[in-house]
Amino acid sequence: MKSRSKTEVTFALASEMMKKAGLGDAKAVEPLGAGEFNTVLAVTTESGKTYALKVAPSADADVQLYEKDMMRSEVHWYSLMRERTDIPVPEVFYADFSRELLPADWFVMSMIDGRHPGGEKEEEAQALTEQLARMAASMHKVKGEGFGYVQRGLHPTWHDAVRAMTEDLLRDAEKKGVRSRRGEKLLRLIDRYADTLNEAECRMVNYDIWTPNIIVQETAQGKKFWWIDPERSFWGDPVADFVCLEFFKPFRKKTLSAKAYNECADLPVTLSRGEEIRWGVMMAYMGLLQEVEKHYRYTPVMFGWWRNVLSSALVYRAGFKALKK
Repeated sequence: MKSRSKTEVTFALASEMMKKAGLGDAKAVEPLGAGEFNTVLAVTTESGKTYALKVAPSADADVQLYEKDMMRSEVHWYSLMRERTDIPVPEVFYADFSRELLPADWFVMSMIDGRHPGGEKEEEAQALTEQLARMAASMHKVKGEGFGYVQRGLHPTWHDAVRAMTEDLLRDAEKKGVRSRRGEKLLRLIDRYADTLNEAECRMVNYDIWTPNIIVQETAQGKKFWWIDPERSFWGDPVADFVCLEFFKPFRKKTLSAKAYNECADLPVTLSRGEEIRWGVMMAYMGLLQEVEKHYRYTPVMFGWWRNVLSSALVYRAGFKALKK
């Protein structure tokens, strides 16, 4: 999708990057994926092998606070997922944070042949939801020692972390001359429910479980599900990933994903009131994220702007409704 944050990468530059990575000259370069923040390219080298080249926004790009140095944390999460979970993820062959060839971070990873989920019949869609829940449970087995975004510094409690994350977004909004009254309301609710938030255990959380970040590969053994783009991951409350699972369902009606999740989770979800409160906070946080994000990525004439306007209103409403009970 068109976005103001993306770095332009020419064929010549892409070829230089591949040579620096020790992978040879580029023979063909094509846009890849539907991402809205980074530039992602499919690069075929003279050897005939195709790689995925991912380039962050320029170092001087106007991005949100949690997005600064986010690509470095993405490489960290890829490594952790490969080492500590059974989730298939691409292999990172080379990462460059020197900013010698261009003023942006970048890395090269394996190209995964397959398709993004979409258009499935009801039975297939349910099976996909169950698979994503099981993948989330696998990720949540990895424990952390501090809460929050790696690139923003970790906190001793989940309340402290989610409060700091929310304050960052409010500062991002203020930078654009925008006041978010709903974001300010969320901040008050975070403090109100501090004790409940602090019941959360510190686990690896993706918080971005959308179908564009999943690749389905058909193999002789059946379907293989790959997870890509873990850049928005953080250490936090595993309940946060139920924001994306069965997205617009109220928390206590997420029985399909909860059942599949609990089949392999070491920390089962019970759909309790405490979990509902923690989910409500992260649902409203998603609303704030989408509300502020549009000022950094889009203009009012872009589709993404109005999609974020609608989506943020809906998720705010669902989050606040859960917190009002």
